[in-house]
Amino acid sequence: MSLRLPPLTALRAFEAAGRHLNFTRAAEELHVTQAAVSHQIKLLEGHLGQALFRRAGRTLALTDAGRALLPALGEAFGRIAEAVEGLGAAERDSALSVTLRPYFAMKWLAPRLGRFWQACPRIALGLHHSIEAVDFAREDVDLAVLWGRGDWPGVAAEVLLGGELAPVCSPALLEGPRALVSVGDLRHHNLLHEETRELWTRWLAAAGAEDVAAAHDTIVDDTNVRLEAAADGQGVALGWIPLLGEELASGRLVRPFAPALEGYAYYVVTPPGGLRRPKVRAFRDWLFEEAARDEA
Repeated sequence: MSLRLPPLTALRAFEAAGRHLNFTRAAEELHVTQAAVSHQIKLLEGHLGQALFRRAGRTLALTDAGRALLPALGEAFGRIAEAVEGLGAAERDSALSVTLRPYFAMKWLAPRLGRFWQACPRIALGLHHSIEAVDFAREDVDLAVLWGRGDWPGVAAEVLLGGELAPVCSPALLEGPRALVSVGDLRHHNLLHEETRELWTRWLAAAGAEDVAAAHDTIVDDTNVRLEAAADGQGVALGWIPLLGEELASGRLVRPFAPALEGYAYYVVTPPGGLRRPKVRAFRDWLFEEAARDEA
């Protein structure tokens, strides 16, 4: 035989009324009407088949059944409250786990972190660096900043920083017998690629130079290393222009050609429903506030 438990709302109404021995105070505690408390207790008494209170005018007292039931309910609801509080404390105390591109973390995020700690001193950060797309279902990650076209399935992706992707190199490559004067001159140089040759293939197509084959192709998956190699004259890289302001202003890197790829950006990426968590929302909002500083 299965045991059908009373509705939780009725048990909660009885527990509150039993502690106060007053329906009005129980209603205030539960943020409902006195009539709602009375109705729930009547439902509970009907379910149990016995009275839980003795009513004499305005006086309210527990019956033997009520006195037997109340301590168990008080302990049960107390444990529930402790468990909920414990979960909240664990959420507050755990570090916010963020996955970032290493280049973005170094060039854009690191100089700004002091402002985040001032704005949100109680949120601890765990920053992890990767060039791979994040799998929220398998990885312990709360939020990611990814670079790409925003076409990751099953996540919420918001453009944080948009801009152009264009060839950059050392100014030394603009001189000499094999100087980069036109796009066709790339056939004499080394193209520095990311994980694959896809981006350079797209850029050459956009520049109307699909038939140009470089003298060498080198894959360097770390953007910091790839751009350093370009600055040292070891090849031509595709650089994301918004993060290269200092290098271009100083002349350490130059843009040999005008054509650029658009549609690539840095995105703030969260799992479905992730922004309902206060600390995830706080970090997301701070990122966008910092991005707005750059535009001001």
